[in-house]
Amino acid sequence: MDYQLIEENGFKYIETNGGEENLLLLHGLFGALSNFQGIIGHFGDKYNVVVPTLPIFELPIREVSVTGLVESVADFVTYKGYDKVHVLGNSLGGHISLLYALAHPEKISSITLTGSSGLFESAMGTSFPKRGDYEYIKQKTIDTFYNPEVATKELVDEVFDTVNDRNKAIRVVATSKSAVRQNLGDKLHQIAAPTLLIWGKQDQVTPAFVGEKFNELIENSKLEFVNECGHAPMMEKPDEFNAYLEGFLKDLAAKEANY
Repeated sequence: MDYQLIEENGFKYIETNGGEENLLLLHGLFGALSNFQGIIGHFGDKYNVVVPTLPIFELPIREVSVTGLVESVADFVTYKGYDKVHVLGNSLGGHISLLYALAHPEKISSITLTGSSGLFESAMGTSFPKRGDYEYIKQKTIDTFYNPEVATKELVDEVFDTVNDRNKAIRVVATSKSAVRQNLGDKLHQIAAPTLLIWGKQDQVTPAFVGEKFNELIENSKLEFVNECGHAPMMEKPDEFNAYLEGFLKDLAAKEANY
């Protein structure tokens, strides 16, 4: 990516300044800014694409939770002075997007979820992997995708380093447990913003039925399935993902213009 990581006021983020509307991208638990390279490349000149690093490993340990991350996003949006945002989240980032939208509906132009947690997820199972078990981490990372080649050695090494850092591992477990406790099944009917759901047909972490359930519970939502694709469609099938997102955003703009 050609965009520089900005560090200011305790925030780390990328911002493209490519348009007037803000497209805010929120990564998952093991995610990174690089996960959104395809979106940034496609939309960076048309929208102000903004990708903050979620402070999973920086928050004070007592504040490590989904709620703490939502508050961080809210503080970031306030600091930047954004009027409204199109928020897009993958996995845990989708969960945070929904909680932010519920807490600050006036700030939301639209929501896009892909492989979102919040209803059901099966990531690490019931126990955290033993530190040092590289093959286990490699297989879990591969299982995130339909095409195993997407799980590059660099990506596996990144996840492995995280779970082998005791401080980071504790934070991952705390955040995961917090996410499970924050089930949104009884709150999704409150979401009024236009919502796009882009789901990998072969997602093993948040299976296809999860996307269908989100579609059922969020009234103003549209579900698109991506075939031969796992938990991160924006990484595995970027062209198809971007086409769905672009169509959705253009439809919203047209409705707004005719309103």
